[in-house]
Amino acid sequence: MRLETITLNNLRRRKGRAIFLLTGLLIGVATVVALLSLTGALADRARDELESFGANILITPRSDQLALSYGGISLGGVSLAGHEIDQESLAAIATIPNHRNIAAVAPKVLGAVEVAGGRALLMGVESDVEFGLKKWWQLTGERPIRADQLVLGSAAASRLGVAVGDELEVSGRIFRVSGVLRPTGSQDDQLLIVQLPVAQELLGKPGQVSLVEVAALCANCPIEDMVGQLGRALPDVEVRAVQQVVKTRMHAISQFRIFAWGVAAVVILVGALLVFVTMMGAVRERTREIGIFRAIGYRRSHVLRLVLVEAGVVSAFAGLFGYLAGVGVTLGALPLLGDGKAVWHFEPLLAVSALLAAVVVGLLAALQPALHASRLEPGEALRAL
Repeated sequence: MRLETITLNNLRRRKGRAIFLLTGLLIGVATVVALLSLTGALADRARDELESFGANILITPRSDQLALSYGGISLGGVSLAGHEIDQESLAAIATIPNHRNIAAVAPKVLGAVEVAGGRALLMGVESDVEFGLKKWWQLTGERPIRADQLVLGSAAASRLGVAVGDELEVSGRIFRVSGVLRPTGSQDDQLLIVQLPVAQELLGKPGQVSLVEVAALCANCPIEDMVGQLGRALPDVEVRAVQQVVKTRMHAISQFRIFAWGVAAVVILVGALLVFVTMMGAVRERTREIGIFRAIGYRRSHVLRLVLVEAGVVSAFAGLFGYLAGVGVTLGALPLLGDGKAVWHFEPLLAVSALLAAVVVGLLAALQPALHASRLEPGEALRAL
């Protein structure tokens, strides 16, 4: 009789133990697969959320003149005296290979204006894009939609003594304050914000912008690649990634994966202990059977193979059904997590890894019981009869 036939017959005779071992390993594999799948889907979702949360690429004029700063970001090369970016040239952004990864392009023009006997920093923006990009801006009132509307930073509103609904003269032109930003703790608190064409007209910079912020959804390409593509499309400007934003995103994603792998390691260890205890109990239960095998001429290697093949067969089925169960749990849990927007994607590597890991863990955990069984002497084993 072949050893594989003996193994299968043994599994049929001891269905309860086989089902217990299969269930234990299946739960372990399903837990790991569900955890890694959920983490991957949620990490992708979090990455999309983070990618849309603010700009991660900055386009500034290629110049070494007056340095300004905005929002804690150095804007080296921004000049108030000219050498701005031609707004029409920004159409080239849509021609780069990864243009589909660009979520928002927010051009803005900056300059000093006369207001209430002093000077203030005016910023012209495309309000829909800018307020969508700066999700941390909390506005009392409404965005500047019309040409005569103006939004003030909190510090600027306080300094000028105006509130929503008041009128304010800026460089000889009357605006109505449509909104006031709540304190941000940044230079935004000092800004006067109007529509981009209005600011270009007030500052004498028609068709020009001082800088452009770009939010790139770069899940499948390095951000440096997009910086290079933008640099080639806009040769007369300086393009650079905001490294702090990129590093923050990568750190958040890595924390997801470290947590998942840590829990997966614990689950795999528990699964290995389960196999070890179950197989050691099976060997002791089958002492007389092993003694008979040894007495009729079975070698130690045959006994070793009997135990390992049994563990391998059960582990393979546990890996297969565990993967399917893990996918089922993932599909059932995803609608309840990540605002229901996280999506599961089939990963062949995870499927193959789950099957191989189950077999390898099962075989390694069963190795010691198998060696113990192979070392049983026929006489010692038969004394149990």
